[in-house]
Amino acid sequence: MKFHVAVTEEALTALNAYRRAEQVRETEWVTERRRELLVPGMPRRAAAAVRRNVRAEVARKRHTGEFAGTRDDIVARAVLEELRARSLDRKWPNPPAGALEGPGRPWGTPPSTPMGEGGYTHRVTVNLPHTLGDTVRRAVYWTSQAAVEALQEWADRWGDGADVALLEADRNGIPAELALLTAAGRPSAPQTALEIRDHLRAQILTTGDLIRASIERATGPGQPEIPGEA
Repeated sequence: MKFHVAVTEEALTALNAYRRAEQVRETEWVTERRRELLVPGMPRRAAAAVRRNVRAEVARKRHTGEFAGTRDDIVARAVLEELRARSLDRKWPNPPAGALEGPGRPWGTPPSTPMGEGGYTHRVTVNLPHTLGDTVRRAVYWTSQAAVEALQEWADRWGDGADVALLEADRNGIPAELALLTAAGRPSAPQTALEIRDHLRAQILTTGDLIRASIERATGPGQPEIPGEA
């Protein structure tokens, strides 16, 4: 299952550097292993068997995590660790039909960090095994659903605000000027209501949030802090 995730330059650089370093380590191991097992003058069929067995050893080591494998392997392993750290690695019910097909962040929430200077400047494509990818999509949907519904109720009372209004306008092909004019006609939310909105927004988890945290988990010196935990 394919995911396109916005990341910082630092995160992408760290992920690629980790993959290159692990690739070098794996290649050196293969070279040394073949040097040990391939004897000069060995029959061609026997040499082919040695190479085949070495490839099988590499596959086993990738499966156990002794070798990092491809970039997708690295992220997939970290995603599973991240799900387990958040107690999200379990069977989730089916979301409502069509709920997982919408692009971007859930309704009612602004982008977590903008693209461009000071925010996400790069994108990374990650291919996860289908079962793992499906768990990710279901986990973030159900984890965020209560907060999303509460934000919808908040917006019915106070309006979305300019940031969300512009995001929704872009999604729906509505002129930005009209969206801002509509938002301006709403009553201003008091500070306490804004604090409630921010609290609800902080509870939203997206696939991008989860995969970015997984990349940090894979490449960082320590384990990232799980949001909401002391």
